[in-house]
Amino acid sequence: MATAKKKADEEQSNLPFAYRQYSTAELKEVLRKMYLIRRFEEGAEDSYMRGLIHGTMHLSIGQEASAMGICMPLTTDDQITSTHRGHGHCIAKGADVKRMFAEFFGKTTGYCKGRGGSMHIADVSIGNLGANGIVGGGIPIAVGAALSAKRMKTGKVVVSFFGDGANNEGAFHEALNMASIWKLPVIFVCENNGYGMSTSTERSTAVKNIAERAAAYSMPGVIVNGNIFSEVAEASHAAVERARAGEGPTLIESKTYRYRGHSKSDRNRYRTKEEIEDWISNRDPIMLFENELKEFGVIDENGIEAIRASVRAEIEAGIEFAKASPSPQTSDLANFVYTEQA
Repeated sequence: MATAKKKADEEQSNLPFAYRQYSTAELKEVLRKMYLIRRFEEGAEDSYMRGLIHGTMHLSIGQEASAMGICMPLTTDDQITSTHRGHGHCIAKGADVKRMFAEFFGKTTGYCKGRGGSMHIADVSIGNLGANGIVGGGIPIAVGAALSAKRMKTGKVVVSFFGDGANNEGAFHEALNMASIWKLPVIFVCENNGYGMSTSTERSTAVKNIAERAAAYSMPGVIVNGNIFSEVAEASHAAVERARAGEGPTLIESKTYRYRGHSKSDRNRYRTKEEIEDWISNRDPIMLFENELKEFGVIDENGIEAIRASVRAEIEAGIEFAKASPSPQTSDLANFVYTEQA
């Protein structure tokens, strides 16, 4: 009996982190949300092409495991700040895709009553302090929220998502320094997809790995494969525990890839078709997670297809909700803003 238990314990310890930490139901929900993120963005892109959405958007198709892995250890009370490429973060933190579509469509039922659009979705009730169109703009906001959490002893942890381009902004360095000095409960997550607009990190960043910059601010710097959910979740879990224990911040570099251009106006001339196809064919995060779930007996192909079908239905319902929602009235132009002139 003792030998059998020891063997079982050894087998359990050899499993990837996610399969030791989360239940079967939780892992299936992760897959569902990864699909929801991708289908939402594909639905938004299709709506844009049909002329139903105006203005550009920045898609994170190919980065779904990063958003889900980072947000998995967070509670509703924990907070995040996001980026112009933040739809996945919103959904991973619990956003309703119907209200997200309504925001894209500029309708009053959207999260910001149609005034924020793609780059400024927020829902404070679930800890989403908002996306930000300014590169690196959410980093100091997260530090401020973490300072508030520490001073008020709320126990909250704050996550700041940003891209590789933001790591060369002054706000990044100032924020990391301040967070380390005061041991704030904040986690800095750099989603390094290799390109800041059309400039590669090799051309723009002096260090090979952005996580190396953590050493200058006396905090852990962790590099993960951002397309493998379990790796990201394990790093996030450790960083959250460190932050809650009062040990200060962590910098996580999640190495991933975006399949689409920087925005809808990007023609992708700085990347080869071979490079993009390699990531799609061999390193797609949803494909990798599906294969892993099947390998460990969590789900079969029928279960995966059922998830795909439910997500398709949810996306279709979300788009119809947005279409049917009322548009803002010109009489409300000065309402729902922070300041207005007398």
